[in-house]
Amino acid sequence: MLKELQLVKEPFKTFEIANKIREEEVGDVVTYVVNRNINFTDICINSCKFCSYRNRRKFVLSTDEIKKKVEEAVNYGCTEVCIQGGLYPNADVEFYKSILRAVREVSKDIHIHAFSPMEIVHAARNSGCDVEDVLRELKKAGLNSMPGTAAEILDDEIRRIICPDKLSVEEWVDVIKTAHYLGIPTTATIMYGHIESWEHRIKHLMIIREIQEETSGFTEFIPLPFMNKNNELGKIARQSSGFEDLLMISIARIILHPVIPNIQASWVKLGIKLAQAALNFGANDLGGTLMEENISRLAGSTSGEFLPKEEMERLILNAGRIPAERDTLYRIIRVRENV
Repeated sequence: MLKELQLVKEPFKTFEIANKIREEEVGDVVTYVVNRNINFTDICINSCKFCSYRNRRKFVLSTDEIKKKVEEAVNYGCTEVCIQGGLYPNADVEFYKSILRAVREVSKDIHIHAFSPMEIVHAARNSGCDVEDVLRELKKAGLNSMPGTAAEILDDEIRRIICPDKLSVEEWVDVIKTAHYLGIPTTATIMYGHIESWEHRIKHLMIIREIQEETSGFTEFIPLPFMNKNNELGKIARQSSGFEDLLMISIARIILHPVIPNIQASWVKLGIKLAQAALNFGANDLGGTLMEENISRLAGSTSGEFLPKEEMERLILNAGRIPAERDTLYRIIRVRENV
């Protein structure tokens, strides 16, 4: 931990090391995925203090509404739909399978990236079965991969303050490892910049690294700065600076090298220009086009809900890099040749 904390104390050296590792590990290609977010409900039984989304409209998408959103995604050329929602009361494994079936009725091929570890635990509790059974059922119903969200900060002391009803660190790790062993890859995330310290962040990164060394199931790491608007935590917590955001990305690149080669700069959370700058501080991916993004917007993001792929490529080109469309698993679909 002492060695890792030194990275915080010498930021400009850290920036240089991270960019060099990025250059050696992935080169100048910057990736993005053409995808659509589908938030199927904002109704949630949890009480996370950082949430600005829960129970605002109290909606639940119907099967037909989900199908329409998937059709729009397919017509646009999306290779992925990312599906998450609040913890709908009594939602069991059949509820989540019905969402997957709705997607598959529209497209047999689109990649379904869905359901956080918290949603998996919620389904298991309501179904009276264990996490492995839920994951097996969802995989059979069409689930391809999972977002590694609900991680926030992987420290139970912090979690008791910011998300007391959420799953524990042990439960989060169990869901992730079980998914990986069943052949369901996931992303890895951190939500930072509130009441935690750099020690908590580095501990979180070390847990992610240990899991990856064991399972090789993470496709990418996504640092997500806390958004402080319209939520309870925002009244007591500071918000990270742009400098701190870049340092978080750089430290993630260094600590997770070489086990996780892909570090994403979230344009929704960081803003377009800072995400573009992050490509010089260790990041090699700009995330997805999204088409629709509600959770960050309600928490204060002003970056919009949709970034067309043409605009994504322009941002990458203007940063002096080579744009490449990828799929969810980081397989390259198309590299922009006329750089």
